[in-house]
Amino acid sequence: MATKDAADAEAKPAGRLKLIIVIVLALLLAVGLSVGGTWFFLHKTSGDAEAEHAPAAAAAPVKQAAIYEELVPAFVVNFNHQGRARYMQVSVALMARDQAALDALKVHMPVLRNRLVMLFSSQDFESLVTPVGKEMLRQQATASVQELAQKETGNLAVEQVLFTNLVLQ
Repeated sequence: MATKDAADAEAKPAGRLKLIIVIVLALLLAVGLSVGGTWFFLHKTSGDAEAEHAPAAAAAPVKQAAIYEELVPAFVVNFNHQGRARYMQVSVALMARDQAALDALKVHMPVLRNRLVMLFSSQDFESLVTPVGKEMLRQQATASVQELAQKETGNLAVEQVLFTNLVLQ
């Protein structure tokens, strides 16, 4: 009789272990089906949305590669600050996306250089010492060059004016 009770005691834990394994597998199957169904329906709707927007994306203009034109020689200007002569040297590069527009602007390079010299020489030394002042000067130079390009060539031609070197003394 003792052996029969021992056999029943061993059978009960083994049966419970099988039941736990079956429940865990059922839960994993349910979670897997849920995730798979969600992915399928979300992927299907995003694919439809991409198909609807594909003609609009194809019609959007592709941004052309940037073209850089260094203005050589560098600009050297002097200005007074509290009765003391100060000097500034600025190396400038023009960034454009259209080579033909940039070539049309090159014809007006003396006027462009004159505008930039006048702009640089009218600056205050105190404002140029700070990074914000330098950025403001760069933006003013960009606006000045774009204004000239618009006036002379009919389009902006230059996207940005970049300072590749700026020395204050």
